[in-house]
Amino acid sequence: MHIGIFDSGRGGRFVAGKLAELLPEHDYVAIADRQHAPYGERSYADIERLTHAAIQPLLACDIVVLACNTATAAAIDSLRTTYPDTTFVGFEPMIKPAAARSTTRHITLLATHATSHAPRTRDLINRYGADLLIDTPNTTGWATAIDRDHIEAVEFDEVARSVADGSDTIIIGCTHYIALIPRLAAQFPEVMILEPTDAIAQRISQLAHEPPR
Repeated sequence: MHIGIFDSGRGGRFVAGKLAELLPEHDYVAIADRQHAPYGERSYADIERLTHAAIQPLLACDIVVLACNTATAAAIDSLRTTYPDTTFVGFEPMIKPAAARSTTRHITLLATHATSHAPRTRDLINRYGADLLIDTPNTTGWATAIDRDHIEAVEFDEVARSVADGSDTIIIGCTHYIALIPRLAAQFPEVMILEPTDAIAQRISQLAHEPPR
């Protein structure tokens, strides 16, 4: 199958690389909208418009993966309505797995402002994590720093406070932040880090074995 992967910046490349390792039988093409990145500090209407424009080259693919939590939150519903013959798979914060695994009932969500405050994210929290204490550190500028290869410039002060206060789980809610996992794991070795690419791979495998529409 031909799998298209979209992100506003470098996150899509991280996802494409991992999916190619997990599911090497498929072909992958990744595109980014670097001109308008990052999306996470834009309005939902702006994100939706930009996402619709950016994914046009991928519409010939069998599956289009929105490897961008922000684009998923703002645009996946309208994309599915506008392009009913295209299968879209989106990245969303792993609230349900975090709720199932956290023992302290205290987690840290690393996401853009647009993702952490999105109605889709609020719905996930209401359905699966209503009893959780969820810290959302300010990650403004993180995606830009990662796109510019300034990974070491990202500071974890607020993450450290969250962990010190009892958080036992960090959710990677932006694919850019996959680049930070080695640093997070080294600084917070006692904390579980959740990132959804494995789950996305499982979903692609399911779709690959379904009959054509």
